[in-house]
Amino acid sequence: MSATPVPPRLATVRLGRTGLQVTRTAFGVLPLQRTAMPEAVRILRRAYEAGITFYDTAHGYTDSEEKIGAALADVRDQVILATKTPSTTRDGVLADVETSLRRLRTDRLDILQLHNPSRLPDRDDPNSSWAGLLEARRQGKVRFFGFTNHSLDRALEAARSGLFDTIQFPLTTLSDDKDLALIPRCRELDLGLIAMKPLCGGLLTHVPAIFAFLRQFENVVPIWGIQHLHELEEILALDANPPALDDTHRATIARDRAELAGDFCRACGYCLPCPADIPIPMAARMSLLLRRMPWRQFLSPEWRDRMARIRQCQDCGHCRQHCPYGLDTPALLRKTLADYEAFCADHA
Repeated sequence: MSATPVPPRLATVRLGRTGLQVTRTAFGVLPLQRTAMPEAVRILRRAYEAGITFYDTAHGYTDSEEKIGAALADVRDQVILATKTPSTTRDGVLADVETSLRRLRTDRLDILQLHNPSRLPDRDDPNSSWAGLLEARRQGKVRFFGFTNHSLDRALEAARSGLFDTIQFPLTTLSDDKDLALIPRCRELDLGLIAMKPLCGGLLTHVPAIFAFLRQFENVVPIWGIQHLHELEEILALDANPPALDDTHRATIARDRAELAGDFCRACGYCLPCPADIPIPMAARMSLLLRRMPWRQFLSPEWRDRMARIRQCQDCGHCRQHCPYGLDTPALLRKTLADYEAFCADHA
């Protein structure tokens, strides 16, 4: 891949005490694991050429790191790369670092984040993930440390601990006042704040309203999950002409909050793998997807077969135990299946 000129400059923000200047419009690479390599590379290259400098991925997002490496290795010095490790041990973290460096085709990670741990690492344990982070930094392979979580209490604990330079947490138009209080807290502590799942796993479809809502917080960097080129172009257009949070957008946000009140699946995927091969992140949200997206795609024979797998649920407890939102996932799946079958009958 031939070198390209330095891309145009988008609006940037200082990512807390890292001192890194990153584009306020950042790229969440998780969805690209569902995109074929040539198209994924094209999308990432388009993002770079349009000026996006911050890319967030994870060791566990199948081939997402490889796709970044294939697309951006020759412009490595002009982008900021953040990845994640799920490991809870020193040796596990160091092994994940080596894997990520190889996949990303780089010699250092700008930010290495502990990926949704159930507790903070023990800074006094020489075999802990914290010890692994310190050793990776000593070796010059990691610059800054981050912490990601779906639990507000753990995110706040991590912010107060002084161990981390960035916090990643779900922030969107559905966030309540308690969640939003993390924003000024990170600003006070000079921590970079990365907002995951701004579109709530695809359930929120009014992107201008969400963009305007998050753009009002100057220290928040949303990582927009992008799978298709048209999605990237929509985000770039909004960055070029940021919408104001006006009454129309506020009304849209109020409707979304009313319709999505209560328990629903955020599609984080921590419930997987399922021994019955139920596609839980999609199946558990099917009632909402049918009513918030073009529904015909979900009535195909393939999707009828996937939804029917819910009947094979063994109630093993894995999904329930691993849901960061405390959902009774098997019960939610059974309820969703009943609604899905009724919807299919009505639209036969």
